[in-house]
Amino acid sequence: MGKVVITCAITVDGLIESPAPRPHGWLVLEGDSEQAQFDVFDSAAGMLLGRKNYEGLAGYWPTAAGDGRWADRLNPMRKWVASTTLRGPLAWNATLLDGDVAEQVRRLKEEQDGNLVSSGLGGLARLLVAHDLVDELLFFVNPSIQGAGERPFHGARVELELLGSRSFDSGVALLRYRPHGLPAR
Repeated sequence: MGKVVITCAITVDGLIESPAPRPHGWLVLEGDSEQAQFDVFDSAAGMLLGRKNYEGLAGYWPTAAGDGRWADRLNPMRKWVASTTLRGPLAWNATLLDGDVAEQVRRLKEEQDGNLVSSGLGGLARLLVAHDLVDELLFFVNPSIQGAGERPFHGARVELELLGSRSFDSGVALLRYRPHGLPAR
């Protein structure tokens, strides 16, 4: 049985996306912290993506093939996409999750031997946490304070149980949590 693991780069002040003109200018992708992120994806059975994340990633990574780093990991991976507006078949080794996404992810967890990794904290992450389908939430905390920008879960309260932490030479710290659902709206 696989686990659902959500991974997210975040700043010390809790931002997941900075406003333009330089979104993610704070993101550290180097050395041992990048290798830890590679390890998350290298051990995965596939990725879970929301529509926005899928469209953004699928619009870039296939053209970056042969980089020896991210593209070579992400391009061949199986992907499952949650969307109410996309229609299949999808490109980039992706399969559309039709109908009840929570039920389909529950089924995928039972069928997969490896982890199902989701990157980012948008609508899909919120849905997965609300249905208690997330086994681990990985925050790669980057050494930056941005002040303004988007924060995870749009202000909703999520209780977290610390599973572990690790610091890297790059200045990034990894915080591993188990979330305990979102309150009903």
